[in-house]
Amino acid sequence: MGAKAAIIVLKGDITDQATDAIVNAANNHLWMGAGVAGAIRRRGGPDIETEAVAKGPIMVGESVFTGGGTLPARYVVHAAVMGQDLATDAAKIRAATRSALRLAEEQELTSISFPALGTGVGGFPVRQCASIMLAEARRIARSSRSLREIRFVLIDETGYAAFVDALRTSNERHVR
Repeated sequence: MGAKAAIIVLKGDITDQATDAIVNAANNHLWMGAGVAGAIRRRGGPDIETEAVAKGPIMVGESVFTGGGTLPARYVVHAAVMGQDLATDAAKIRAATRSALRLAEEQELTSISFPALGTGVGGFPVRQCASIMLAEARRIARSSRSLREIRFVLIDETGYAAFVDALRTSNERHVR
């Protein structure tokens, strides 16, 4: 068993992260529309979507792995947090977070960056999302074999504040 992975919250653009992988808040058909997915496609190139769609559709809560195109991150983990109805809930966010972290472990990645899953198009409350995602990260961080850093990267102040508050209540560290 490896050392405990650090859990870090940052304010910024997830497409700027040079972690081994960044996570895409995906739909289960893996087409990349607006929000985080659109930003990843614009910055990383259309090959990311082409590769992802070829691996779909998948069940909501599952994840697939693609190359990172021209992103600073080497890979993209597409975590299906919603179906074609673009609706999500706590169970779907929990499952998608867990799936992405398990896939990162299977691929022996050392670092991964997450957005707030399901809070954009999915409309899920960011404070609830933060609690759910951080709980899953803590669970994996305690027994991680390869992951050394799990980042949560929030583009806006509201999301950042919600994740920092949730992280503080768990006695983990955070970085601005």
